[in-house]
Amino acid sequence: MSIHPTAIVDPKSKAHPSCKIGPYCVIGADVELGEDCHLAAHVVIEGPAKIGAHNRFFPFTSIGLAPQDITYAGEPTRLEMGDHNVIREFVTINRGTVKGGGCTRVGDYNLIMAYTHIAHDCQVGSHIIMANAATLGGHVTVGDWATVGALCPVHHFVRIGTHAFIGGGTTITRDVLPFSKTSAERGTHAYGLNAVGLERRGFNKERIKKIHHAYRVLLASKLNTSQALEKLKAEADLGPDVAMLIHFIDKSERGVIK
Repeated sequence: MSIHPTAIVDPKSKAHPSCKIGPYCVIGADVELGEDCHLAAHVVIEGPAKIGAHNRFFPFTSIGLAPQDITYAGEPTRLEMGDHNVIREFVTINRGTVKGGGCTRVGDYNLIMAYTHIAHDCQVGSHIIMANAATLGGHVTVGDWATVGALCPVHHFVRIGTHAFIGGGTTITRDVLPFSKTSAERGTHAYGLNAVGLERRGFNKERIKKIHHAYRVLLASKLNTSQALEKLKAEADLGPDVAMLIHFIDKSERGVIK
């Protein structure tokens, strides 16, 4: 294993022999690093934390530190991270809390840009982009393939749907609809379907057409949310994407951004 002589690695941690640990990194007890992880310099990782394979940590990242929660009393909560994530400079990702399930999770193939914060008990999926200084409060859920723009604060307990796109500088206090484009321009609104993102993900025209129809009913009709959902549920051949969208709204506790 390549460990710089200035790095401090607790003997109670575990790292695959292919890992590279750079200058002035600090690896705490109960940290597990998978195959081919690269810690550039000044990276701090505290445990309990299980980090998967092929993750890259840029300088001054703080991973798995105690949650910023006044009720936290030193319980052995944890962080779990998957594979192939890129964690850029000054990113902070906190462990979970007992009241939130005890675990913060980050999936696979995520790009977490500089100064981003992922708070305690967040459940972050895979193939997600979080742009510079995006901030997730505690207990936030982010679906796969979502994009959170730069300088976006996300209120705790909010859900961000799969394939959603949030424009930079948007304050998020309610759930963000799957497949949507949401922006703070002229107030925070959903501006329809993230069609470009769906095309890049390989959605065919028929799938996109069905989702687009659902968005017209939800956002462009004169129906309220309950009436729009009833109309959509009454239609035949919704398809799995629209069914998932309906389920997301039905399960919302904070309300959704329309």
